[in-house]
Amino acid sequence: MTMMDDPLGIELAGVRLRNPVIAAAGTCGYGTEFDRVLPASALGAITLKSITPEVRDGNQPWRILDAKAGMLNAIGLANCGLEVFLHEKLPAAAALDTVLIGSIAGHSVEEYCTVAKAFGAAEALSMVEVNASCPNTSDGRQFSSDPSALGELIAQIRRVLGSKPMLVKLPPDMADPVGMCSAAVDAGAHGLTLSNTWPALAIDVETRKPRLSRGSGGFSGPGIHPMVVKLVREVFVNFARDRGVPIVGLGGVLDWEDAAEFVLAGATGIGLGTALFVDPALARKCAKGLQKWVNRQGQPLHALIGAMDEPGDLA
Repeated sequence: MTMMDDPLGIELAGVRLRNPVIAAAGTCGYGTEFDRVLPASALGAITLKSITPEVRDGNQPWRILDAKAGMLNAIGLANCGLEVFLHEKLPAAAALDTVLIGSIAGHSVEEYCTVAKAFGAAEALSMVEVNASCPNTSDGRQFSSDPSALGELIAQIRRVLGSKPMLVKLPPDMADPVGMCSAAVDAGAHGLTLSNTWPALAIDVETRKPRLSRGSGGFSGPGIHPMVVKLVREVFVNFARDRGVPIVGLGGVLDWEDAAEFVLAGATGIGLGTALFVDPALARKCAKGLQKWVNRQGQPLHALIGAMDEPGDLA
């Protein structure tokens, strides 16, 4: 078999994916919801909804809003809780023809570790993603606010997770992206998801009140795409390339060209999020578009990771 016999196949943190297209956490529920509208086999992987130890109802409405270049959300980690997930949701998702990624969330190191220990023992989950950047918890705390806090969290998770591959999902507005990514990897992460939503606020100008019930939320969609491409490139060039750390580029992908941009910037995997609410078939369209692109390039996808031509020095 030549490289072009499997041109879209990638290896992400040691796990083989048929293509690089990955559904972002929260966009496909617990997996089976997506399979009702498009076969899960269209995706390289599905990241299942973030799970906390206990059931969470999340924030009150409104918690999702349309925006001019994307959408705002403040879901508040609404989920079924660990027990229901393990005994009902995960067994159903295990029948899907794709790789499953479990998303771990919490409000304390202890909560993260409770979920991580269970996920480490769950054979249906090929890897986990640590949601270290959810901006909508009740006290607003983010473990990704400084490298030492993040490193402590990831190290504790690694102790209970075992050897299962781990991605860490980080926010886009980090003061020191390379430092944060380095802290996560040094503490036991195998890869990075860049990035979560941008902090945002929408105001009803008639009532003068925030349009989201919680006030602020996270902005996602095409409006953030160029900024996340830049973030992926910065982390790839200054850290991930030399360390051999894979990146999942997540933010504003609307078509295969957006996905290809992430690849050239340095991403191994391509996350789809907001656009799936508009067009669930985008997963298949992206894979088909990438297939034609790599054929024109004459190289398999993995050979194009980070292959952007840097501009020369300006006179």
